[in-house]
Amino acid sequence: MAISGQALEDLTARGAERGVDLRPGLLAVEAQMRETVISANPLVDDAAHYLSDAGGKRFRPMLVMLCGMAGGAQPTHPDLVSAGVIVELVHLSTLYHDDVIDAADTRRGIASSHVKWSNTVAILTGDFLLARASELSATLGVEVTRIMARTITELTEGQILEVQGSLDAAVHGARRIEPDRAHYLDVIDGKTASLIRSSCRLGALLSGQAPSAVEALTRFGHHLGYAFQLADDVLDIASPSSDSGKVPGTDLREGVHTMPVLLALEVEGADSPLAGLLADPTEANVVKALEVLRGHEGLESARRLARAEAAKAKEALEGLDLAPAYDAVLDGLVYLTDYAADRAG
Repeated sequence: MAISGQALEDLTARGAERGVDLRPGLLAVEAQMRETVISANPLVDDAAHYLSDAGGKRFRPMLVMLCGMAGGAQPTHPDLVSAGVIVELVHLSTLYHDDVIDAADTRRGIASSHVKWSNTVAILTGDFLLARASELSATLGVEVTRIMARTITELTEGQILEVQGSLDAAVHGARRIEPDRAHYLDVIDGKTASLIRSSCRLGALLSGQAPSAVEALTRFGHHLGYAFQLADDVLDIASPSSDSGKVPGTDLREGVHTMPVLLALEVEGADSPLAGLLADPTEANVVKALEVLRGHEGLESARRLARAEAAKAKEALEGLDLAPAYDAVLDGLVYLTDYAADRAG
């Protein structure tokens, strides 16, 4: 099953004795997700199950359940399970699309869907998963449907904004936006934080929590999303392996400047050797740029920013007025926050 990530194992070990065992809920998510993406067309069926069956930490369904448990719901509550399926299907759809955009050869240790089949099949499979997620959203009511429709819009806008800030913007018929910190934060707000904060919001809403608690958990998810993406972008440079889920240096090869790169360039300057390497991202130049960036103070500055966002996420939890019986749930949310930020080292 695809719920054996170290984060889940650790969280289960820490929390099961205190009533925060997410495994039953996540097993229910797995079962419902497989049923939801079944298609009468064998090709669609195979492609739709491909990445799901390859594994994953199910980070977003975990957030749905923990935020729902803060309102007294059980992780196996049918609405929380369905919401967990919805957010995971949307996440999976972005992976199919991202692999085409990134021209990535592998994903989760297996051939990417566009390599196994084609760009067309990968894109259409991602669309199929979005459609299934939208169909399931409708069963949970208008508000859930509205939240997810807006989330998908934000995801798309964030991805397009990233393209506009890349060296290849003109190739896509777009006017290039000079990337800076503000541009980067707008990108990650859409492409990453939107789905994470919606996961938290759905858990809070579907467990019937007060508006103040819903907003507090949404703020928590917002900052957690920033911490998660900042850590991913540090990993894309710092990791010698594919700990971030993609080949290190992928963003550099695409001409995308993430926060560690932007911080390094602020120090080195636009006319520096590093800037020259990044402006011409051949394989040799990417290798050289990675060597420079891995020893640069900008990388550690980006790590600090990830930890700062994680701290803001924890501050949002302090606004929750929960009974002591829910301390274990808060511990679980704090644990996932630390996990998200600490992946960067």
